[in-house]
Amino acid sequence: MTPVSETSRNVISSERVEGTTVYAANGDKLGTIDDLMIDKVSGQVCYAVLEFGGFLGIGTDRYPVPWSMLDYDTTREGYVVPLDKPTLDGAPRYAKDEVRDYDPDYRNNINSYYGVGPL
Repeated sequence: MTPVSETSRNVISSERVEGTTVYAANGDKLGTIDDLMIDKVSGQVCYAVLEFGGFLGIGTDRYPVPWSMLDYDTTREGYVVPLDKPTLDGAPRYAKDEVRDYDPDYRNNINSYYGVGPL
């Protein structure tokens, strides 16, 4: 078996990222990553789509958060964002069953809300 190099440990399958818990800086669980939005041209992840609320997937909202805001915490085995629940509650979101177009206006709305530059 070939040993895993240190650099390859920084690369992960999107399948393993989806379902990972996202925490606020104070340790509160905010939700889980349901999806990743990837720029078709650059190949870079732009947004982690967080999911929380609802029951058995009914009434669940999806919250796109700029990927640059997430930091992986090896102790928690999850991502940490500099947000709290009230901030996330006011963020751009859409229903789980809605197909959302990430057009430039929508992306600008997300980025503006979180105070990040264009991705």
